[in-house]
Formats: sequence, structure tokens, C-alpha cells
Amino acid sequence: MHPLKDNHKIIFRLSALGDLILTTGVIDFWAKKYGWTFSVITKQQYAAPLEKNPHITEIIKLDKNDLGDSAWISKAGELALKYEGCELIDLHSTLRSRILAMRWRGTVSRYKKFSLERRLFKLTRSSKLEKVLEDKPVTVRYTSAIEKKLPEAKKLLPHIYLTKSEKCNALSMMKRENLNKNFIALHPYATHPDKAWPREYWIELIRQLDEKGIQWAVVGKDENILNAGKSEWNFTNRLSLRQTSALLQEAKFLVTGDSGPMHLAAGVGTPVIAMFGPTSKVWGFYPAGKYDRILELDLNCRPCSLHGKSNCNKNRECLKNIHPEKIMNILLNPNTY
Repeated sequence: MHPLKDNHKIIFRLSALGDLILTTGVIDFWAKKYGWTFSVITKQQYAAPLEKNPHITEIIKLDKNDLGDSAWISKAGELALKYEGCELIDLHSTLRSRILAMRWRGTVSRYKKFSLERRLFKLTRSSKLEKVLEDKPVTVRYTSAIEKKLPEAKKLLPHIYLTKSEKCNALSMMKRENLNKNFIALHPYATHPDKAWPREYWIELIRQLDEKGIQWAVVGKDENILNAGKSEWNFTNRLSLRQTSALLQEAKFLVTGDSGPMHLAAGVGTPVIAMFGPTSKVWGFYPAGKYDRILELDLNCRPCSLHGKSNCNKNRECLKNIHPEKIMNILLNPNTY
């Protein structure tokens, strides 16, 4: 039996990067409200944003060998025995989490995913459902595992805890590359091609930034690196997740699509300008900070996908009709948007 069972909770959220980062604001909220500490079960490749969190005493990092069908049944039994008596908070609600719940030796709490409401909205485009879903971003939905009265999203903003050393290293790297504070961070990449803003638009945005004398830096990982002119300001494939977070903390804005780095920026308090195409704010995976801006077009074909795995037959007009000039107007006049 776990020695801290009364005030120690086990959170299950395997993926993806952004979804996991969104748990951090909820963890902060519960730690403050109830004095709880946490162990978090997640995939190894997404664990970095949870490191150094004062409320997380342990990160249980799983790899693909742990998650195969029979391997997971065995691993679930090990975890259930190790944390006997602790409450399991399921913030994923998948087959794997339900297998773990079946083997768990204690209370299991699960969040309301609003899956039915999302499916109904996609079918009906109901304005009533749209409001229900937009008013309950994923952070608020997470809290439904515990809370009867759901808190406001502004109380659940994600928080990535950076060390003094990580912050200093970011400043040193910026100095080395002649990059000043309050630059504009750019993340031009996407896991799913239909979520990507056109590359020629990124090049044009950089041209306009250069024309105004505004510094910029490209972040992210991709096999096809954006050819952005100043190679010293292109950090593609050069930084870890935590190094990227530390660099983003020094930026004035991050411009991105619907992406993991969108949540990294939110986690360090950097305002985000995010362009949503096949996905939508209505799904709930969006930054909810005071100065964050979500750009999306009101088209009857969108949202067409939950995660961006779509086969668009309209030439991605949802993203192509968001022009670089729109981004520049927000960057130059942030208080008017």
C-alpha cells in the first residue's frame, strides 16, 4: 500500500504532448485546493513538460514495450499493486485506462470527455452545442473527474516549471545568436499535413517581419526544415522540449498552427496566435490565456477532424484564407484584437 495514499493521487494521461501539458494547470489547481501530490502515468516521449513540477513526486514513463496488449495487462497489475489504496484519476478514458481501472485496488475517478456532444456537433453544427463545448475546454473537462462545480478555464492555465539554469541557458543561446528578447517565435510544422499553414505564407510572414525590423525564431521538429533565411534563428531540430519551452518564454508571441508547441508556449506564459483549420476551438484543445488568439474561419465543412487527420477536398481553404497580413496586424496591434 502506498504510504501517501490519502493525499497522493495517480493521474493517467498517456498522450499527446498538448493534452499532457493541459493537465498541469489542473494539477496546480488540485494541489492548491486540496494539498494533493501526484504521480503521473504517461508515455516517455511526452514526460519532459512535467519535470520539475513541485506537485509531481513521480513520473511513470511508459514505452511501447509496456503498452502492447498482453504487456499492458501485466503492467497495469504492477501499477495497481504498487499504488494500492491511492485514487486513480483517469484523464484519458481509453481502453488502456479502463483496463488499468479494472485492475486498480482503490477509487477510480474519470473525467467527462463530452464525446457524444462532439459527435453530435460535427453532425448538426448546433450553435447551442458549440457554446457548450467552447465554454468547457479540455482543462475544465479534466476537472469533472473530481469537481461537481467546474472551475473557470482561467484558473486552470497550464504551467511548465523551468529551472534557473534552463532560463539562463536560453538567454545565453539567444545572446550567441544575436537574438533579443521579445522576438516572435514561429512554429511552421504539423504532425498532420492538413493542419499546416502553407509554407509560402510562413516565408512571406518572415519577409514582413524582416521588413519591420522584428526579430523571429523558428522552433519545432520536422524532416523538411523551413528555409527561413537567417539560419542562426532557425532552431528546427536543435532543441529539446524543455529547451524549446525556455526559449519560448522569452518570446513576445508564438505563431503556430494547432500543435504541441502551442501548449508549450501557453505553459510558460507566452501569448499564442494559433491558426485552426481542420480542427477547431470547439474541440476544447486550445490555449485559454487572456492574450491568446485563435484564428479560424466559419466554413460549413469545418471542423472536419478531431486531430487533423483529414483528406481535404477543398484545397485547405480554411488555412489558405488566413493570410500573413492578418498575423502581422495582430503582432503590430495586439490590443485591438
